[in-house]
Amino acid sequence: MIGPGGEFFPDTAPATRSESASVLIIGVGNVLMGDEGVGIHILRALETDLPVPGADLLDGGTGGINLLEAISSVPKVIMIDATRDGQPAGTITLLRPARVVDFPRGLSAHDFGLRDLFAAAALLGQFPELHLFTISVETIHPMCLELTEPVAAAIPEVVRSVHALAHRLVASR
Repeated sequence: MIGPGGEFFPDTAPATRSESASVLIIGVGNVLMGDEGVGIHILRALETDLPVPGADLLDGGTGGINLLEAISSVPKVIMIDATRDGQPAGTITLLRPARVVDFPRGLSAHDFGLRDLFAAAALLGQFPELHLFTISVETIHPMCLELTEPVAAAIPEVVRSVHALAHRLVASR
């Protein structure tokens, strides 16, 4: 993706972006790795849902540090990602990491990139209010576009939860 300033962002693509948004909803993951791409599947489901005025959607792909400008541009971020945390597949957790060390260890295959992303934001004094939805996965399946049944079954609940949270965060400007 080419950003507004001409910068190149590999593996990221905007879903809907506006200048006035106070909340950014980012789905991350790799849809070519089965359940590891659940964050992107959820973002796509949110695109077809009713929009939340004041909230933007961003397909973060596996962008990691390339998302720094996007998360630095808003005060509140909702991020959605897969995690291998030992919980049963499809388990949904909402975390509020306030510091880089608060990130769960089992984030999906791009774990290092997300930690780096928020560490860079913190160093720049631009660490947003973060709400992290994780969906537990058990196995990563390379070159697989399908989600397992328990992970796919979690999508409607996460969509409802993200939608409700986004409404609350926008209202609390």
